[in-house]
Amino acid sequence: MTSVTSHIPNILTLSRIVAAPLLIVVLRNENYELALILFILAGMTDGLDGWIAKRFNCTSELGASLDPLADKIIIIAAYGMLTILGVIPFWLMMLVIFRDLVIVGGYLVLTTLDGNIPMQPTFTSKTNTFLQITFVIAVLLNNTSWLFIPYLTETLMFAVAISTIASGTQYVWVWGIQRNYNN
Repeated sequence: MTSVTSHIPNILTLSRIVAAPLLIVVLRNENYELALILFILAGMTDGLDGWIAKRFNCTSELGASLDPLADKIIIIAAYGMLTILGVIPFWLMMLVIFRDLVIVGGYLVLTTLDGNIPMQPTFTSKTNTFLQITFVIAVLLNNTSWLFIPYLTETLMFAVAISTIASGTQYVWVWGIQRNYNN
């Protein structure tokens, strides 16, 4: 693969980062249809960048770091604006953001103490990310004229809360408590 095409996964990841402020503006204008399309496209680039990187053997350290960062930026942008608009509860946004702060803060502390530590998302974390994204899509759909699914949205809200707590607890356990017992 040429060096130009080997950058495609990172370009797709960067497009998600660029999409976050656009999502904020679109949501500020309460254009839920366009926000839904933008959010789904961002989600598609998330799957596509990983597939291309693995399929064509063009993974990179930059991509491995940028990908979860891009995910967090677009999720926080969506949760933040949907909370400001009064569409999702404040407590859920705080839970999602606090979990990410604990994970990023813990990672920074561990890399400071022990050097480079590979980022390995767990199954629980991947499930949590999937539920967070699915919840945003359901909420955006509920605010369009396309589809209204309130019970699914409420169920997803509680699933996001439970998986956020479980995932955050698992990271603290694996990276903090268990790591100290193994040393």
